[in-house]
Amino acid sequence: MTPTSLHRAGRRLALGGAVGLAATAMLPSLAVAQGFPTKPLRIVVPFPPGGSTDLLARRIGEKLAMVGGQPVLVENRAGAGGTVGADYVAKSAPDGHTLLMGVTGSNAIAGALYPKLPYDVVKDFAPVSLVVSSPLVLVRNPGFAGNAVAKLVAIAQSRPGSISYGSSGNGTSMHLTGEMFKLSAKVSMLHIPYRGSAGALTDLMGGQIDLMFGDFLAVWPQVESGKVVAVAVTSKARHKMLPNVPTIAESGYPDFEALSWQGLFAPAATPPAIVDQLNREVNKALASADIQAYFASRGFTLGGSSAGEFKTFLQIEADKWAKIVKASGAEPD
Repeated sequence: MTPTSLHRAGRRLALGGAVGLAATAMLPSLAVAQGFPTKPLRIVVPFPPGGSTDLLARRIGEKLAMVGGQPVLVENRAGAGGTVGADYVAKSAPDGHTLLMGVTGSNAIAGALYPKLPYDVVKDFAPVSLVVSSPLVLVRNPGFAGNAVAKLVAIAQSRPGSISYGSSGNGTSMHLTGEMFKLSAKVSMLHIPYRGSAGALTDLMGGQIDLMFGDFLAVWPQVESGKVVAVAVTSKARHKMLPNVPTIAESGYPDFEALSWQGLFAPAATPPAIVDQLNREVNKALASADIQAYFASRGFTLGGSSAGEFKTFLQIEADKWAKIVKASGAEPD
């Protein structure tokens, strides 16, 4: 045998050994995944029953139960802007049976907003899949003269601090989207926090405040009825249900994007094979015609992503909102 052939044989042997070791290392994870699920799954919703996150978890849970053969229970653990439920899942057994329907606030903004947050929004979760997203809608009361982004900015520049915008509370995505807009447009506006979006929307319709960055689902009926006027949406692309309403990005601020999103998470140490299995089942559920029709009619863009893509998305979101929190000095209620 020549030195060259001996070298090649050695490489083949080493490669074969490495593959064998890798395969051996994967066996426990694969064995766990093949027996999964072994008991009912729980999807923790970090908000009270009846909201969009709760509704979404229940519809996705129905699909997962049909596939896995185990019931899927939705458990509401509300409090502290979603962080109570998120912390509970972060500290749960990492076996894939306890999941979180996390949102922008609990799994991106909270990392910068709460100085003593008991979990790390990136390190303490295994992202499964982005489920849905939707833009916020910049809406005005019909009597306010800022009927376009450029006009609004011009008013704000000529009368700093005179324009008011409402939100569902300090540190919420509605508030911080307003802060993002102020930083992007280099304007001063007065933030009016409410306890929930309903109060802000009521005062907007009554003319007590000028603007609001509202969740699509909440403001859409009022836009349709003419009680408020849509000025722009915060996604990079126009919304299918508001085709004539421009984006803030196309209105002179090309990097502007703020999304309200919801995604499924497992605890950080969940075996990758189980995360991948859950990812496949969630994506199947999102591809079903009834799920697509149901949520598209409510203004959501269905997600569907690999676990790796969702992890990258989350890091970008956490970094983006951390910059906004720091620049604005926002604090939670």
